[in-house]
Amino acid sequence: MKTLTPQKIAEITGGKYVGSENDYNTPVTGAARDNRDVKPGNLFVCIKGTRVDGHDFANAAFDSGAACCLVEQEIKNAKGPLVIVESTLEAIKTIGGYYRSLFTIPIIGITGSVGKTTAKEIIAAVLSEKYSVLKTEMNLNNELGVPLTLLSLEEKHEAAVIEMGISDFGEMSRLAAMVRPDIFVMTKIGYAHIEELGDLQGVLKAKTEAFAYMKPTGIAVLNGDDELLAGYDPNMRKITFGLEKHNDTYAENIHTDGTNAIEMEIVSGTNRFPIKILAYGSHISALAPAAVIIGQLLEMTDEEIQRGFLLYSAVEGRSRVTEKNGITLIDDCYNANPNSVKAALTSISALKGRHIAILGDMLNLGKHTEQMHREVGIFAANSSMDILLCHGKQARFIYEGFLSVKSDDGDNAFYYSQMTDLINDIPNRIKKGDTILVKASRGMNFERVLPAILK
Repeated sequence: MKTLTPQKIAEITGGKYVGSENDYNTPVTGAARDNRDVKPGNLFVCIKGTRVDGHDFANAAFDSGAACCLVEQEIKNAKGPLVIVESTLEAIKTIGGYYRSLFTIPIIGITGSVGKTTAKEIIAAVLSEKYSVLKTEMNLNNELGVPLTLLSLEEKHEAAVIEMGISDFGEMSRLAAMVRPDIFVMTKIGYAHIEELGDLQGVLKAKTEAFAYMKPTGIAVLNGDDELLAGYDPNMRKITFGLEKHNDTYAENIHTDGTNAIEMEIVSGTNRFPIKILAYGSHISALAPAAVIIGQLLEMTDEEIQRGFLLYSAVEGRSRVTEKNGITLIDDCYNANPNSVKAALTSISALKGRHIAILGDMLNLGKHTEQMHREVGIFAANSSMDILLCHGKQARFIYEGFLSVKSDDGDNAFYYSQMTDLINDIPNRIKKGDTILVKASRGMNFERVLPAILK
């Protein structure tokens, strides 16, 4: 077992060890930032937040079995060993990078403006048919979540799939310095975090920072349907995927069974074979070839890859389908940007029943905010949405864009300045047989509307 110790943690971070000599070489396995998530042997990382200070929960973490606490100050009457550092956030990144260096298994990094979580889940599912795979859980894809994920690596793992999310320049460099991916997958260059990154060229520049931290033998797996990625030279081996036939690996003959399954053929060079995925969404078809490429790079057979796809299931808030009382709910409320909302609207348009979109603000669009919200409203109107319900300061522009196309169709668009008004009116707008999409940026907390749909 590859373990750390308080002594080693102090050494690699330049921190100060405080505690009994008997605990100096206590094995440390895994890490947590919430004392409620601590497991015996964990390193508890005390983070000072705007509302909560993790230092206040250090002894609670020891009560749960923490082997050591990473802190920025001494803890009064500490029940276990401490390593005191200047910044726990910087220190945990150092620890994560060091720990990753102890492993020689294939590490697959994944980023993109749209679809990175789905790609991570699909790739991990395919690989898990043959290998023991560590994957990013929940939303642990940032500068704190990535090292916590890396510290979850165990001897049993034979591959790791690490999601890497950014919002500004320099972040990908800091993530990649820890992850050092052997294979780097990029799903799409889109309008996420455009406020900070300026334009699509800025998004490309920020996300491709990762290639500077890969070995010359590294492999870039890029979405060749994306114009910017298709033309990008990563200065290493490049393999493209998508739906268009110019890609190295692509999907064609795509057929959907409502929200139950997607079937397609994968073409890779002269090789062609069918796959079936028990999932919903047009984005699935575009990402499946990337999973095939990764499986092939890790020497999986076609049959193993086929079986791996059957292990995939959508995570909560990511195009997750629930059917109840004759209503089909597409829960896609985890996050949103113009690309992902348009993709979700395209997917729901192919389903049976009345189509209802419940949409909220798309955040971090900066100067593009009004224009892009209006464009989404126009797209919704042209995508066979029968009814649109909107809430959010910027979502008013979605509503107005929709009405600019469907102003003569009667009561088909509604805007609510208050979330409670939206929730209370939902039962009046939906009926048996409807298919309903819920989507907004994470900060809008649109999961609150779900009970009103399914009650």
